[in-house]
Amino acid sequence: MSPPEDEIEDNGQLEELLTFIRDSRGFDFTGYKRTSLARRIRKRMQTVGFERYPDYRDHLESNAEEFQELFNTVLINVTSFFRDIEAWSFLQTAVVPDLVAKTDPAQEIRIWSAGCSSGQEAYTLAIAFAEHLGIEQATKRVKIYGTDVDEEALREARTGLYPAKALERLPEGMRTKYFEPSGELFAFRRDLRRRVIFGRHDVTRDAPISRVDLLACRNTLMYFNVEAQVKIIERFHFALHESGYLFLGKAEMLLSDSARFDVANMRHRVFRSRVGGGHPRGTRFDLAAGADLRDANRRRLVTDLALASAPDAMLGVDSDGTVAMVNGAARLQFGLSSHDVGRPFHELEVSYRPTELRSAIDQAHAERRSVRLTAVQSRQPGDDAQHFDIIVRPLITSDGEDVGAAITFVDTTEATRLQREIKRAQENLATAYAELQSTNAELETVNEELQSSIEELETTNEELQSTNEELETTNEELQSGNEELETMNEEMRIRTAELDETRTFFEGVLSSVEAGVVVLDGQLQVRSWNRGAEELWGLRADEVFREDFFKLDFGLPTDVLRERVRTSNDTGERSGPLKIDAVNRKGRPLVCRVSCSPLHGPGEGVVLLMEQDRKS
Repeated sequence: MSPPEDEIEDNGQLEELLTFIRDSRGFDFTGYKRTSLARRIRKRMQTVGFERYPDYRDHLESNAEEFQELFNTVLINVTSFFRDIEAWSFLQTAVVPDLVAKTDPAQEIRIWSAGCSSGQEAYTLAIAFAEHLGIEQATKRVKIYGTDVDEEALREARTGLYPAKALERLPEGMRTKYFEPSGELFAFRRDLRRRVIFGRHDVTRDAPISRVDLLACRNTLMYFNVEAQVKIIERFHFALHESGYLFLGKAEMLLSDSARFDVANMRHRVFRSRVGGGHPRGTRFDLAAGADLRDANRRRLVTDLALASAPDAMLGVDSDGTVAMVNGAARLQFGLSSHDVGRPFHELEVSYRPTELRSAIDQAHAERRSVRLTAVQSRQPGDDAQHFDIIVRPLITSDGEDVGAAITFVDTTEATRLQREIKRAQENLATAYAELQSTNAELETVNEELQSSIEELETTNEELQSTNEELETTNEELQSGNEELETMNEEMRIRTAELDETRTFFEGVLSSVEAGVVVLDGQLQVRSWNRGAEELWGLRADEVFREDFFKLDFGLPTDVLRERVRTSNDTGERSGPLKIDAVNRKGRPLVCRVSCSPLHGPGEGVVLLMEQDRKS
């Protein structure tokens, strides 16, 4: 059953909006899960009064400040110190001692907190190591990198200032040991603060920090789709030292990645990088020196990135189309030498033989993704044919600059030959053992059923994992909304107290006035009837509240005042005192002087001042 056309149209418009945000602001949301991402964007659209994605895109184009509001809505910065205390206890008792024991005292223990939000997790890591090493040793041996894509959250993290409520999870001893009062806030202690470096970093696009002993990325992966999660985990594995630790959130898992990670503790989501797993290490990316590295030498950066990409024959071509690197395997395979470095790529025979590569390079740059050419055949005179899978990867820096391309030649000749031999052997076996075909068919059917069952179980497991991540995301959104409601409730309580105090004050003022004071609203209904009016006419305030003044039955003939009151209410002008013969609450005749004044302006009500004329 296909989705409704309006849903397809909405999805297409959402993708166009995400592409616009990526191209105009350099922020790539395309790897995020669509359900939660669409929900957060819709929430912001409702706030500013838009129903359709194209209309909201026009609003973004004309209002640059709206981008920051959108980012703050999408990036849910829910964090705290020692969040999920059982997991942190395991980290302190098992992981931290192991890292300290196996690291030379002369070397730094490098820690990366990816998706650190406003910094609580990075400072928690500093506290955990300081508790084990002591503060003096921690300031010498531990360096922590806190990264996030949210600049506003990073600015808060750099200050190291937090309200008392944020420190509630910390034991009293830790609060006094690691935080100092700073006005109404508390500041993280300076000596440890200098060992924590914060910087903007996009885990989906930017080069990872290298040689990391412990990488904490908690409740961040759950916002990305499966493809983005795979790429991020690959980058994390590249960043970690062999036997380094990866610390994830309770709603996150490493599914089918046993080639690169071993499980240290599944319950607390702690994994260890496998020795010898994954790709070769050697390229160094350091957050603190990132700008210097980019400015130092573009060609050296291309070379380092290309060498880190694959172990096979490989070329590096910079953005000007000049050969920047030729590794040893490529020299042997294609007869190249070090003299070819610096030459235009199109002058080399390998650029068009065994296949045209220049168009593939242009495609990789244009689409900013890897381009794969499979089963490419190369035949040299007098030699057997060779087969290659050719992969062209654009090389993107942490600033999003496209500095070149890496071309990798994966030799599949032996695999192709083996496939052909296997096919011939299968044909021979099929001929020789025709009587076993029925049995083979039955076994194949059973195998397919088992495979189908396994796939269904894997699908169910992934759906459960996705549901768990969605629930965790919803929980964080609810937590964020609850904090906003608590703030609003506190403001309303303060406002209510102020209004009560003001009302009590004005009631006291009116009660202290000896003359009768009556306040009428714009419809000339009684809103206030002070004590002087009660004593003069014998009517209580609760008897006349919101009653039509001219329908009240008391000793003052109100019809005489009708025209003056309406004129004052309509024009907003004051009317002088008018003497009227009346009868007080005791039935005694008196002459009452009545003055009429506007309450605020035309149509907003009047104030009547009633005094007994002492001369009467």
